[in-house]
Amino acid sequence: MIIDLSRARRARITGLTASAAAVVVLASGCGGSGSGSSSAPKEFSYLTNAENTTVKTALDTLSKNACKAQNQALPLKVDTVPQTSLDQKLQLLGGQNALPVQFAAGNAPALTDQLYKSGKVADLEKKLNELGVYDQIEPAAISTIKALYGGKVEVLPYEYNIEGIFYNKKLFSENGLSVPTTWDQLVSNAAKLEAKGIQPFSASGQQGWPITRLVSGYLYRSLGPDALKDVADGKAKLTDPKYVEAAQKVADLGKKGYFGKGVGSIDYDTSFNQFLTGKAAMFYMGSWALTNIADPKQNKVGAENIGFMPFPAVAGGKGSIDQYPSNVGLAMTLGAKTFDRKVGDWVTCIAKNYGSAALNGQGSISGFKTNTPVKDPNEITTQVRKTIGESKQNVLWFEALFSTKATTVSQTNAASLATGSISPQKFMQTVQDALSSS
Repeated sequence: MIIDLSRARRARITGLTASAAAVVVLASGCGGSGSGSSSAPKEFSYLTNAENTTVKTALDTLSKNACKAQNQALPLKVDTVPQTSLDQKLQLLGGQNALPVQFAAGNAPALTDQLYKSGKVADLEKKLNELGVYDQIEPAAISTIKALYGGKVEVLPYEYNIEGIFYNKKLFSENGLSVPTTWDQLVSNAAKLEAKGIQPFSASGQQGWPITRLVSGYLYRSLGPDALKDVADGKAKLTDPKYVEAAQKVADLGKKGYFGKGVGSIDYDTSFNQFLTGKAAMFYMGSWALTNIADPKQNKVGAENIGFMPFPAVAGGKGSIDQYPSNVGLAMTLGAKTFDRKVGDWVTCIAKNYGSAALNGQGSISGFKTNTPVKDPNEITTQVRKTIGESKQNVLWFEALFSTKATTVSQTNAASLATGSISPQKFMQTVQDALSSS
């Protein structure tokens, strides 16, 4: 799937087994009736994943400043759950007609789309146009959202990210390494770092997706930007040899020890810490990492010593190194039944002020326009913002077009792929089976 950003700019139980219960809850929560409580909310209730502190911090800041009046009328109330529990929580609340005013969308766009079709998620293009603030969202972010959600605006872009590899410029310089532009050069750099006793990559096997992102990165470079759309459309299967090759390449990194020890037990925060304290030389991540990089309490390497590079090219591949994976983070959406005038006032204030507040306060790039002057906190933020502005073609990520079931299967088996406890063939077969049965 290609997102043309140059044109667009003139644009994550009891009784039955857990899996069976999730299906039952989803079925009851996503029926066609769309019935649910329409009573006026008394709070601007917000459910998000515990790992994402950026959005809730920015909203809290707005509630005390630009959106103070809106907060007095409808107080902000934030609740969190671990990202790994988010989908089940949304399914449960959807089944109980108890979704909050605003909530983090599911790990797979498919879940949010199901909630939307059942009448539980607001039509945000319609709502934002009614409020007169649709133009406050960057066209590129709108383009990405519509690519993910079947041409509809079902979420708000509190983040707008491109993905690539952050690297420690000091470690590269000290070891005579240049920025790799091909996969072979990347692997060669990793071998040289490993030989010097430096962990080449940091990745969270517990989260899984930082590993599957490497698989999709290789696929997009080797097979081109439609590689995973072809799978979604039934034109190809993950078990096809060229697809298995991508999983094999990532498995090879793990086999050589390039992810360090115990990657399967490494959580998200620990993987960040490994990179930001200089214990690993490279870190595949999205531009939301700029918030962590700008925080001197977390970043002991120094922002001036961190660079950003695109996923490298694959020799003879059909993809291009300037096709960046893009996303709107773990996007946020709003309930249809609770979207009243006071909620609309909050959304209006967010649309006009969030972009500047997040960038000024935390160095976080969103899909909202910045309406006040912004000074980048460091050189790498300037570099990434410039890259976003110049991007002409963007792609999605490994699970972007997968069902909720296939997304879970993919991410829970990713660490096993990296540690060698599951073969590349078996990994791709397992995910393909989940796709086929969804």
